[in-house]
Amino acid sequence: MGINSESEIAANLQIGPTDQGMVRIYVEADGVDLPLDFAPKEAEEIAEELMAAAETARGLAGGGKGGRGGKGGAKKPRR
Repeated sequence: MGINSESEIAANLQIGPTDQGMVRIYVEADGVDLPLDFAPKEAEEIAEELMAAAETARGLAGGGKGGRGGKGGAKKPRR
């Protein structure tokens, strides 16, 4: 299964801080409980990748801001 493969699997996603100072992405699906812990810096890098992917996807869909169609690369989010 790749990034462009569709799936009928439904999952719940939770994101939040742990009591150990990590950021947890928790994925729950039928028979699967997957906690993924990241250092805050890693979590920021993941967030930047998500923002860039969302901007590119908007461009491919032809709507919304950032509709460059994936040309010229995605801007990093402002902080």
